[in-house]
Amino acid sequence: MSKPARSGLISWPTALTLVALMIAAVVVIVFLRLETWPGRTARQSSAELERLGKDLRAAFVDIAHLQPRITINNRVYMEQTTAVSELVVLSRRIEVEHELLHTWVGSSKRVKLHGTFIAKAGFDLQQNLSIDIRPKEIIVQLPHAQILGMEQEQVDVLAFENGLWNRISGQDLQGELSILPQLAWKKAAETGLPAEAERRLQRQLDERIHPPQPLRVIFRNGGKREQ
Repeated sequence: MSKPARSGLISWPTALTLVALMIAAVVVIVFLRLETWPGRTARQSSAELERLGKDLRAAFVDIAHLQPRITINNRVYMEQTTAVSELVVLSRRIEVEHELLHTWVGSSKRVKLHGTFIAKAGFDLQQNLSIDIRPKEIIVQLPHAQILGMEQEQVDVLAFENGLWNRISGQDLQGELSILPQLAWKKAAETGLPAEAERRLQRQLDERIHPPQPLRVIFRNGGKREQ
């Protein structure tokens, strides 16, 4: 009797050899992927941080009409370019009054003025504004907000009373008019206008940018503007 043909069968040693080769190939592929993973991850992370840097630049261009200095992992990505010297975040109407009452030898003169001003609060862009983008957080640094300007809107004379021999002079009027903007400046600062400007900028950035990592705004002490 003839033996059955076995030409179509693979011997166990050959099968084991093929399985071993396949396992070795898989191990090599996995090893190569693991070996190049840090580099690929770093490239992807850098690309994501650069895209975030462009988004931040666009946000500041929209909000402040400037391009801030941006660093990514302590490497300068963009230098600052400033098209304007100030960033006005908010304006508020301020009303103040002041009265001059002077008596000389029984004769009194009285001047009372009411002034309406528009106070502008924001940031001095001549001081450094920088953005540092890191994988775990974004740090925006800029000077504290301040009163940038006080624009006179209207002045009303509430009282103008001359004495018999104690008359109101032009110097009296000039003095009273010069006091009104100083009072308005002081009132705007006391009502917390600079702090409100900082909060508004923070809200604008939060609404405009939605980064995966926390966005932290640091306000530094800067030189105060002269009144």
